[in-house]
Amino acid sequence: MDEKITAEIKRSSKAEDILAQINSKTKLGDLRKIAKEIKKDHELALELWSTEAFLPRLLAILIMDKKLLSEDVLNKLDEDMQIHTFDERNNLMDWLMANQLTKDKKRIALMQSWENSPRALQRRAFWYYQARLRWTEQAPPDNTAELLAALEANIMQEEPEVQWAMNFTAGWIGIYDEKNRTRCMKLGEKTGLYKDEIVAKGCTPSYLPEFITIEINKRHHI
Repeated sequence: MDEKITAEIKRSSKAEDILAQINSKTKLGDLRKIAKEIKKDHELALELWSTEAFLPRLLAILIMDKKLLSEDVLNKLDEDMQIHTFDERNNLMDWLMANQLTKDKKRIALMQSWENSPRALQRRAFWYYQARLRWTEQAPPDNTAELLAALEANIMQEEPEVQWAMNFTAGWIGIYDEKNRTRCMKLGEKTGLYKDEIVAKGCTPSYLPEFITIEINKRHHI
């Protein structure tokens, strides 16, 4: 039997075994354990991705080879995500950003170019990454002034999935950048975004004046 065909059969069998381990009770931690055993396997990742199912796609992202995530491939992944529900496709892009795109300088540079991408999920990734740099207390790029100007000009015209990430970025700028704190709070007051949001116990509301105040108090143990 041709070696290539043999390898494909083995891979398909492996994919079937993995899929048999995933069900509605599978948690993200379970997916990470499976991924840790598999390590990096891009071909297997693509096979899992082809199932079009949410949890197998989350697992696929974990075992992808980041060096193979070219702009064309990322655009195709974005297109594929559109079959999912609003929450699922946001989770897929956020998971891709956190587990792959932030791990490589070339992918970070690409993500930094997505502020004006025609694809909403890519714009979401751009803004979420800006927030992530700040909440993980990494040294953010010297672009706060530009970000705030873009937030004030565009946040109310954005798609909901992007709007949330922009608001989140404004929150973290306000928490760590004292000189821009009042400006960020006023942005929240002006937009009124998430003001009436009901959040679960223990969760921080997204309304900027509340979000910024609560997170600052946490850091001062108030």
